[in-house]
Amino acid sequence: MPFVTQRKIRFQHCDPAGIVFYPRYYEMLNSVVEDYFADVVGHDFNRLHVESRTGVPTARIETDFHAPSRLGETLIFELAIRHVGRTSLALRTVARCGEELRLTCDSTLVFVDLESGRPLPWPDTLRRHFAIDL
Repeated sequence: MPFVTQRKIRFQHCDPAGIVFYPRYYEMLNSVVEDYFADVVGHDFNRLHVESRTGVPTARIETDFHAPSRLGETLIFELAIRHVGRTSLALRTVARCGEELRLTCDSTLVFVDLESGRPLPWPDTLRRHFAIDL
C-alpha cells in the first residue's frame, strides 16, 4: 500500500509564469521521502542523520513531468516501494492534482554511514517497515 501525502504549491515553488520550477519538485520529492521515514519507518531524518550518523542519499533518479503544476494547487504524492536490496531501496513516486497525473519518479536510495560515505546493509529495525507495492 503506497504512502500518501500532499503538498500545496506555494509561491516559493514557482517560476515567474506561476508554474512549478522543476528543481522544486525534487525538493518536494525529498520531503515526501522524509515524511515516509518519519511516519512509516519510525526513523525521522534527525534520528537517522544526527543520532545514528546514517543517511539515505539518492543514488539514482528518473522523472517524467506529465503536466505543469500551478501556484495554489494541491498535489497528492503516492510513494511505493518497488524493491528492497541489501543496501538500497527502489521507490516509485507519483504526483497528481485531482485525477491529472503531474509526475512519475523512479528513484533509488542507498543506506550509508555518514562518516565513511559507504553503503550499509539495512538494519532489520528499518527493513521490516518496507512493504513492497508492486
